[in-house]
Amino acid sequence: MAKKKKRAVVIILDGVGIGEMPDASAYGDAGSNTLANLATETGGFNLPSLESLGLGKIVPIKGLRNDIRAQGAYGKMAEKSAGKDSTTGHWELAGLILDKPFPTYPNGFPEEIINSFKEKTGLGILGNIPASGTEIIKDLGEEHVRTGKPIIYTSADSVFQIAAHEDIIPVDELYRICQISREILSGEHAVARVIARPFVGTSSADFQRTRNRKDFSLKPPGTLLHENLSKAGYNVVGIGKINDLYAGVGLTKNIHAKSNEEGMKKLLQELAIIESGLIMINLVDFDMLWGHRNDVTGFYQGLKEFDVWLPLLISNLKQDDIAIITADHGNDPTTPSTDHSREYVLLLIFGPPIKEDINIGVRTSFTDLQATLAGYFNVPSTGNGQSFLDLLILD
Repeated sequence: MAKKKKRAVVIILDGVGIGEMPDASAYGDAGSNTLANLATETGGFNLPSLESLGLGKIVPIKGLRNDIRAQGAYGKMAEKSAGKDSTTGHWELAGLILDKPFPTYPNGFPEEIINSFKEKTGLGILGNIPASGTEIIKDLGEEHVRTGKPIIYTSADSVFQIAAHEDIIPVDELYRICQISREILSGEHAVARVIARPFVGTSSADFQRTRNRKDFSLKPPGTLLHENLSKAGYNVVGIGKINDLYAGVGLTKNIHAKSNEEGMKKLLQELAIIESGLIMINLVDFDMLWGHRNDVTGFYQGLKEFDVWLPLLISNLKQDDIAIITADHGNDPTTPSTDHSREYVLLLIFGPPIKEDINIGVRTSFTDLQATLAGYFNVPSTGNGQSFLDLLILD
């Protein structure tokens, strides 16, 4: 295989976990199993493409067979880092392990942060509480429209979120305010993400968030696989939230996508253009639209749409291409919680060079993925994780 013709596609199904980790109870997530619980709740999955890749062989999932010959390799990965947020999960997938979680603010942000925000933006604030994004704009949206004060809120994740009506604080101005906030939130208060949350509507009865969300992520504190690939001359393409979650580090191309559907379409477009390197995509709707809203029906429908699309991806893979489906954490829509869940993540690997029906077991860290990809591309690993490349590739 010629070095510069190698390609890998990594698809991250945001929030699609596959069973509680041993320490899940410490995170309040005992009993979480995004895929298996969802399958039970819906009466059993009908996902023939994912079934053929071996999804039902990783753990028991109602409706999926476990006695087939999988068209690739299958297994699951444990998260070694502390935490269960998207940034931590994505960083670990790219080779970084965090020994302590990002700071969270269950009682709102301290006075020193809020005072600095007011001073540097010249704005007052509303909120400063943990809240559902859809609920807080119902509760405080009209006051925001009257006063012009942005709504500050957080969640169980390490986030500083700023909601503003697009007619009151234009989107570009909201982004500028978020950038100021990103600079304020450093040191002990270095949250994983500052998030712009624009909304529209005429009153609390019809306020709704728009697709102009933007994340301002903390820069990774160490080397990512992306950097080693780009230094070696490979393309590193991020689609969807990838650029935000990695703060652009190591990417050679960023493609915005407002939905799973748009992201999947753009991935196929990139496969027609990019001849070598890594294409990584985050399909955020599983987490943002369905997991956080406990929308069982929507979540399953999203999985079915992805399953229908998968054969298109497979038909567009070239002789030396490999494709990987995984996740960054769980977000079980069947539990009372609307937050992320501390779960293992699925791992399905397929493509022309990949052996069939290979069980790669339970990996002890997400970083095993980057170690494997580093070996595939013959670039340096970040130093974390154990490659399982020798299990995968046909002679």
